This record gives sequence, C-alpha cells and structure tokens, in this order.
Amino acid sequence: MSSLNPTLITFLFYIVAMVIIGLMAYRATTNFSDYILGGRRLGSFVTALSAGASDMSGWLLMGLPGAIYLSGLSEMWIAIGLILGAWMNWLLVAGRLRVHTEVQHNALTLPDYFSNRFNDQKKVLRIVSAFVILIFFAIYCASGMVAGARLFESMFGMSYEAALWISAIATISYVFVGGFLAVSWTDTIQAGLMIFALLLTPVVTILSFADMSQVTLALEAARPQAFNVIGDLSTVAILSLLAWGLGYFGQPHILVRFMAADSVKSIPNARRIGMTWMILCLGGAVAAGFFGIAYFEHNPQLASVVNTNPETVFMELTKILFNPWIAGIVLAAILAAVMSTLSCQLLVCSSTLTEDFYKSFIRKNASQKELVWIGRLMVLLIAILAIVLASNPESKVLGLVAYAWAGFGAAFGPLIILSLFWRRMTLNGALAGMVVGAVMVILWKNVWGDTGLYEIIPGFICSLIAIVVVSLCGPAPTTEVTARFDEADRLYKESSH
Repeated sequence: MSSLNPTLITFLFYIVAMVIIGLMAYRATTNFSDYILGGRRLGSFVTALSAGASDMSGWLLMGLPGAIYLSGLSEMWIAIGLILGAWMNWLLVAGRLRVHTEVQHNALTLPDYFSNRFNDQKKVLRIVSAFVILIFFAIYCASGMVAGARLFESMFGMSYEAALWISAIATISYVFVGGFLAVSWTDTIQAGLMIFALLLTPVVTILSFADMSQVTLALEAARPQAFNVIGDLSTVAILSLLAWGLGYFGQPHILVRFMAADSVKSIPNARRIGMTWMILCLGGAVAAGFFGIAYFEHNPQLASVVNTNPETVFMELTKILFNPWIAGIVLAAILAAVMSTLSCQLLVCSSTLTEDFYKSFIRKNASQKELVWIGRLMVLLIAILAIVLASNPESKVLGLVAYAWAGFGAAFGPLIILSLFWRRMTLNGALAGMVVGAVMVILWKNVWGDTGLYEIIPGFICSLIAIVVVSLCGPAPTTEVTARFDEADRLYKESSH
C-alpha cells in the first residue's frame, strides 16, 4: 500500500479538481436549459471531446486492451465498427439534430424532441421514449459504478462496498452541483487524460525492449495467431462486431452533446477533433493490449495477475513501467473514462425525469429554479438506484452493457435518422419503430441469441421497416408538422454552407 500512496494522492487530487469544476459550473448555471444543455453554447472543442469522453467508458482502457491481449488483432473489428459509426453520426445527425431540436420548440431532451417533432398531443411518444431511456440507463449507470468500484478495489485494496461508494460520490458530486456544464467541462479534461494515457503506455512498453525485433519475436513466441485480423471469426461474428457502430445513432448521452453545440457551423470542426481523438484512443487501446502480449511473454514472472484477468493488462503495464506519480496520472485516466460516461448518463436520466415527467405531468408551470433543483434531486434518485443495482459485484449488469447499447441503437437510431431526413414520417410510424426496435432486441437476445448475430442488426432493420411501412399506410402528417420540418431543413442548409 505504501508504494501506492503517490497514486492515491494523485487520484484524490483528480477527484477534488472535478468537484471544483462542478462548483465553477454552478455559478454559470442560471436556468434549467443551462443545467441540462449548457444553454446550447458549447464550442467545437468542448462538443467534440465531451461527446468522445461520454461515449468511451472504462471499456476503452480495460475491456478492449484485455480482449486484444487475450485474442490478438481479430478483436479490433469492434473498434473499426465504432469509428465508422461515430463518423457517420457526426456527418449525418449532429448538425441536423442541433437545428431540428431548436426549431421543435427548443426541445431539451430526446423525448421532448420526438413529442414536438410529431405534434404528439397525447404525449405517448414522450412517455414510451422516456421509459426506454430510464430502463436502459439504469443498467448503464450501474455498470459504470461497478467498473469504478472495481478500479478502486484493485488499486487500493479496499472493500468492494467502500470502493463503490467512493467512486459513486466522486461522480455524483459534480453532476449534482454543476449539471451539464460541469459534465462537459470535466469530460474535456477527462478526454485529454485518456488520450495521454493511451498514447504513452504502448510507447513506453515498446521502449522497455532493446529494439522492435525483440517485440516481434516475443509476440510470435507467445501467440503467433495474434497478428491474424480474421482469426477464427466467422462472417456473422465480424458483422456483429462492426454493427456496434449502428448504436451511435440512438445513444441519448452522445446525441445530447450535438444538441448543446453553440451552432451548426462548429460541428465540422468538432467532427474533425472528435474523430481524431477517437481514432488515436482506440489505436492506443489496441496497441496497449497487443504489445502487452510481448511484454508479459518477455517477463513471465510479472504475468500472473494479467493471465488471471486480461482486463487488467493496461493497469499492470502502468504500475510496472511508470514512476508511481506518473502511474497515478495514467491510472486516473481509467477513472476519467468511467466518470465521464457515468456522469452524462446520470444527467440524461435526470433530464428525462424532470422535463418529460415532472414538468409535463406534475408541475407544468414550475419555475426555472424549481426545475434545476428537481433535476438535482433526480440525479441523486437515479444514482441511488444504480448503487443498489451495482451493490452485488457478481451481478450480470456488466454483461448487459451490450444489451443496452443495442436497445438504444435499435429503438432510437432509425427514428432519429428518419425524423431528420424524411418529412413524410408520422407519429404512428415513430411509435411503431421505437417499440419494434426495442422488442426485437429483447426477443433476439433471448430467443435467437445462439445464432451469434448481435441483436442490434435485426432490431435496427425491423425498426426501420416498421417506421416506413406504418408511416406510408397511415395519413400524411399535418401541414403544421411538415412546415416545422421544412423550416429546420432550410435553416440547416443555410447555416452549413
């Protein structure tokens, strides 16, 4: 434990810094729009890095390097799928969603946007989409808390329960106080920390060898199949890994970053910054796992922990190769990855409960100050629920992350895309697509899961078909609905040229 004291000090300094940023954001938060969307004034740099950091959780520094360490480069297909999906999301959705949500009565949440876009007087779309968000994000938030607890547990030898509460309180504090601005500003710092750690660790691992040929020899001796990008993967397996990219179109915690950009003109620059960051981070994660194979083959006496749990490969390389003070900074990147994703998920849940339930059904004339404080209370409510779900470290909640990603991707992805591009889309089509997408993901996972096909593929396709068929079979949308769509479309085209 004494050798970890510098690391512990670094961790504590990092957590205190995040809370201070939360307090700074508190001073800049004057109304509910500020609390949940930052007043739509994020520049391209913060938009890009906060979108990236909120997307990439502890999986980036633990799961992906561990998968590469275990199976070699054949596991990088998921990274390729994510890069393609994220790029298409920035290109097709980001700018249009920014304009459409503002034109649709300044919608602050996705359920709010869906309801306004299709003039949903009965608020059915708002209720169904809000329930989808709350159900899947409860799982997501719990998995983030488990990952944070596992990090504290393994790094500092504390009990799982203590680790869970410390990691949870660290994140809840700055979200509660500062809202969206705190989450976005801290995400930007966390994104910098993540890219620093992911680029530095593989380089130092290589430098620990005499030359590159020694690295290659160690890799070939340990796992000659590690170089094979296909490995023993079937076509279905490769398609399933690539299909992770489809999920981007429906992830509320990523889409809300586009909604908060200061203008459409900042989106292209944000896309370039965001994609550069993402490619470098994913490349660093793959490299850390890959060169980790060579390092632990060359130093077998140090490999016991990694061979028991491959997901610790990044942490073990850091603890072995770096000075404890530098190791503290690098390992704080794992905490940053966990906290950045968890914080924006808590905020999206809070926004949904406040805007789409409290304001819509309980207190329609609630003041801005009241809504901000209800939003803060909702953060605490969701956090407590997530802590309860995460309290059993053996629960299968971490395995459900892929399930939640598929659920959002299939339920909201086709709905978001077509709502931005197709003026003929109707309220009933939107509702059918959302329900069919979510149900198909659940059915495929539980009935046809043994096919090996990732459930987002059939879910996404069926949702797309349902939207088109139901929209065309029913009456066309009203003039009021199409007029707002045309206005948003016109504004987007004007502002993007």
